[in-house]
Amino acid sequence: MTDPAWIDLALSSARPQALGALLRYFRNLDVAEEAFQEACLRALKTWPEKGPPRDPVAWLIFVGRNSGIDSVRKQSKMQSLPDEEVISDTGDAESDLADRLDGSNYRDDILRLLFICCHPDLPATQQIALALRIVSGLSVAQIARAFLVSESAMEQRITRAKARVAAAGTPFETPGAVERAERVALVSAMIYLIFNEGYSSGGPGRETSAFAEEAIRLGRLLLRIFPAEPEIMALLALMLLQQSRADARFTEQGQIILLEEQDRTLWNRKLIDEALALLDKALRHRLPGTYQVQAAIAALHSRAKRAEDTNWAEIDLLYQTLERLQPSPVVTLNRAVAVAKLKGPEEALALIEPLAERLDGYFYFHGLRGGLLMQMGDYRDAHCCFDRAIALARSPAEAEHIRHQLDKLSATAPVLTK
Repeated sequence: MTDPAWIDLALSSARPQALGALLRYFRNLDVAEEAFQEACLRALKTWPEKGPPRDPVAWLIFVGRNSGIDSVRKQSKMQSLPDEEVISDTGDAESDLADRLDGSNYRDDILRLLFICCHPDLPATQQIALALRIVSGLSVAQIARAFLVSESAMEQRITRAKARVAAAGTPFETPGAVERAERVALVSAMIYLIFNEGYSSGGPGRETSAFAEEAIRLGRLLLRIFPAEPEIMALLALMLLQQSRADARFTEQGQIILLEEQDRTLWNRKLIDEALALLDKALRHRLPGTYQVQAAIAALHSRAKRAEDTNWAEIDLLYQTLERLQPSPVVTLNRAVAVAKLKGPEEALALIEPLAERLDGYFYFHGLRGGLLMQMGDYRDAHCCFDRAIALARSPAEAEHIRHQLDKLSATAPVLTK
C-alpha cells in the first residue's frame, strides 16, 4: 500500500519506537531526531515507488542509523555499527535487521524516550512541549499556536528543555525495577498533563483539542508496554471517559456546555464501554491508586442516563478517598461540586474558602466560587468572582462561559451593571 495517508500514519505510529532506538544508538537527542527525519524523507521517496517494507519501524531504524553514521563516528560512546558491505547492501537488509531486533529493546526504548521528555528537572510546560515535539512529532509552529506563544518563543522553550536534559546526564542504560516503577509514574503524569492541556483549554478550532487524542494514543502505547499495570489501565480509562463527552461539551458557536446540561445521547458509548471494561479490570487487581479513583468518579457520571441520576454521595466519598491518596486544593475544589449537590452551596463555599490564597490564580476556583455565591443570593461578591475568573480564562470558550454567567447575574440583579 502506497497511499500517502497510510505512509503518514505509518511514520507517525513508528516514531516513538524508531526515535527511541536511534536515541539509544546515538546517545544524543538532536542527532537521533535528525536521523529519524532523514529516514522519513527517504521513506517518502522510496515507499511510494517500491511499496512499504514488512517492518516500517525496523526500516526507519536501519536507514536512520545509516544516515547518522558520520555524526556517530565523532562520538566515543557509540555502539558498534554494521560493516560497510552490510550498509551498502541493496538487498532487503531492513528485514534482516527486523529479525535481529529484540522486542524488549523496543519496550525500553519507548520508555526511555518518554521518560526523557518528563525529566523531573523540567517545568510542566517544557515537559509537554518536549513530548509533543519529540514523541508525537508535532511541529514547533503547531505547539506554539496551541500554547498561544510565538514560534520563536516555543523554539527557545524546547531548546532549553533539551539542553537541561543533556546537562542532567540522563542515563541511557536499561532501567532497573525501581527506576522503571518511578519512570512509569512520571510518564503517566506527563501523558495526563498533555491530555488536560487539550481537554481543558481545547475547543472548536483550537490546536490544543488534538492534544487529548494524542495523549490517548500515548496512553494506549504505555499500556502495551505495561499491560498488567492497573494504574495505567485506569489512566487510559479516565482519558477515554472524559474524551467520550467531546461532542457534547461545546455549542456550535464554541460556548462551553456544563456537564449537567450536556446532551448525553452525544456521548461516545464506544469509548465509554471500552473505558468501563478497562476500569473493571484495573479494580480487580485490588491495588488502589489515584487514577483508579478519578476514573471511578468519571464512570459514575457516564453511567447516569440523566444528570439528576448522578450518584453524588458516592462521588463525594471517592473525592474524600482521593484527598487522602493525593492531597491537593484542586481535588478539594472538585469535591466541593459534589458537596454543593448534596448539602447546598453554603457547605461547599465553606469547604473552598480556605483554598482562596493557594488558588487565587486558578480560573475554576473563581468560577465555582462565583456560581456558589450566585446561588446564595450574594450577587455583588459573585460579580467580583466572575470578573476575576474572566481575567484568568485561558481560552475564548472559558471567557465566553463566564460572560454568560455575568449575563445571568445581570438579569437577576440588574443594579450591579449600572
